[in-house]
Amino acid sequence: MGERRIGVAVDFSECSRKALRWASDNVVRPGDHLILITVRPEGNYEQGEMQLWETTGSPYIPLHEISDPAVMKRYGVKPDAETLDIVNTAAAQKEVEVLLKIYWGDAREKLCEAIDKIPLTCIIIGNRGLGKIKRAIMGSVSNHIVNNGSCPVTVVKSSDHE
Repeated sequence: MGERRIGVAVDFSECSRKALRWASDNVVRPGDHLILITVRPEGNYEQGEMQLWETTGSPYIPLHEISDPAVMKRYGVKPDAETLDIVNTAAAQKEVEVLLKIYWGDAREKLCEAIDKIPLTCIIIGNRGLGKIKRAIMGSVSNHIVNNGSCPVTVVKSSDHE
């Protein structure tokens, strides 16, 4: 892959859409690869693509397949209309190639793995704004990536008043 590889962690939540919008508005430029990275929980998958790529992650999935519900169903992923709108607009207006890579397992570990294996120029991640207690129990994915990721990390905070 040529040019910059801009990673955005997506789980199709509002905070990941905010990070994706921010990346599209402020970071990506023509010629970049905008790589959406989603991490699915591990599970016992009896069929489909998950068995083949559980350790390495999926192959890169191009935008036209990301927009195809039948293809995404095979991966157990359901992108929402707003996320698809953001990436289709970025692809058209910013002349970037949009790809999706799916991993299975712990989001903290798999996002750090993606940074090194893809490899990413930088990664943008949303912040759910967990309270102190939840963050202490569950651990913050964004905090882990900031402290352990081997590339520049931007955390797009979700403000309390949204």
